[in-house]
Amino acid sequence: MPLIGVNTWVWASPLTDGELAVLAPRIKEWGFDLVELPVERPGDWDPAKAAELLEELGLLATVVLVMPPGRELVAADTIAETQNYLRHCVDVAVTVGSPVIGGPAYASVGRTWRMSYGERQAAYAELRENLGPVGAYAAERGVTVAVEPLNRYETSLLNTVEQALEALDGLPGVGLALDVYHLNIEERDPAAAIRAAGERLAHLQVCANDRGAPGADHLDWPALKAAVEAAGYEGPWVIESFTAHNRTIATAASIWRPLAESQDALAVDGLAFLRALIG
Repeated sequence: MPLIGVNTWVWASPLTDGELAVLAPRIKEWGFDLVELPVERPGDWDPAKAAELLEELGLLATVVLVMPPGRELVAADTIAETQNYLRHCVDVAVTVGSPVIGGPAYASVGRTWRMSYGERQAAYAELRENLGPVGAYAAERGVTVAVEPLNRYETSLLNTVEQALEALDGLPGVGLALDVYHLNIEERDPAAAIRAAGERLAHLQVCANDRGAPGADHLDWPALKAAVEAAGYEGPWVIESFTAHNRTIATAASIWRPLAESQDALAVDGLAFLRALIG
């Protein structure tokens, strides 16, 4: 039976030890199998304490990386610092037992620029050069760097599965993180895109087309489920949405209105829908 998780961004940003101590028992009580932990800034929360807490509760973990302005792997002078941050995320993943670090490990969210075909090919080559050492570091520790294509309003580098497969070709320790929110915007056939990812699919995030609870939307969930199965993906389905109560994250994720009766309802209703969908 596929595992189902939820990202703490549904309620809080940044995550802290205190927030996790409150959220994790509730997440377990509702029936989730795992909790997804964002690493916004190293030191926001203690990985060792989190690992102990989750073990006591019987919850698994996944880790997501965060790319604010200044974290770049392409056309920037902060590449070494970004690589060090990503290695830190790998170390966090090892501590909490996450098999992946997922997110847009290439450029800061919101950074867009025009590129000719040649400029794009050069950017992909630079990405492979700069992400390669991080992927190798992760692979040595049993972790996959799951790179997430984002929609056109959040990046101009990787928007589609096809682009991501081209850009990341040949990199060990690197796979894809797919989020149905972005697939719904950028892919002409989201299910076909998932199937195209195939064995490179390393992480899956889900929500409604408006970032609300999965199922309260127009998405063809049976087709998405069939595509995930066809890709051979056996990892968790993780609900990712965001709280509108934190100004920074609400602005970054463009959450301008409530997406459910409450943040708790978003998680619980999404869990019920996914249990009915995937078992």
